[in-house]
Amino acid sequence: MEWWKFLILIIGSYLTGNIFFARIISRAKRFDISKSGSGNPGTMNMLRNLGLGIGILTLVLDMLKGVIPALVGFYLFGGVEAGTNAYIGLFTGGLAALVGTIFPVFYKFNGGKGVALVYGMFCVASPLTGLIIFLGGIIYLLIFDYASVLSFTVLTIFTIYEAYSLGLITGSGNLVLSCLLFVIFFLVWYAHRQNIFRLLVGRENRANFRKSLKKLNKNKLSKSQKEELKNKEIG
Repeated sequence: MEWWKFLILIIGSYLTGNIFFARIISRAKRFDISKSGSGNPGTMNMLRNLGLGIGILTLVLDMLKGVIPALVGFYLFGGVEAGTNAYIGLFTGGLAALVGTIFPVFYKFNGGKGVALVYGMFCVASPLTGLIIFLGGIIYLLIFDYASVLSFTVLTIFTIYEAYSLGLITGSGNLVLSCLLFVIFFLVWYAHRQNIFRLLVGRENRANFRKSLKKLNKNKLSKSQKEELKNKEIG
């Protein structure tokens, strides 16, 4: 495996992680997300402050920050036929992007938590598992509404699944892959240390997912009612 490929992948992925779509979108809306809610430039803070549609847009764009470096790493090191080497490239790209998000050089190393990014990276490794976890995550938010707990759960499930599927749990896997997965797992938990503390003391922020859905339905109803009034006036 050529060292220069690793260098290009790591630098490119790290810089990709420095892009914060939440900041870009909130500025376009003349709103400073870093000074609102939890201050985190991520999906849930955008959802709480700017609504469901903006939250989903932020989620998709942040997932791409994990998808693109992972895909580049995967195919840069041989793709499907390369086996273990390709997965080393995949998780190397994802890890570098995650470090860029948590410790962005362009924002004085004060960044986000990288959950959507890591989810996107894992979806490249296991798309079907990613879809199942996504559907389960929506159901969870509708019932419990604590996004941080969902983040921990998704990360843990995906990490265990990947470790098992790559043979890392049984001991037949690659040591480098084991280290990459462990560092990714550790970094996301580290980025959520304040959330863990707030959960323990009962002060954790709710996602307000159900509230956003109700608000969206209310807005749709208002629009339909306005159209009915217009039709009556025309009639």
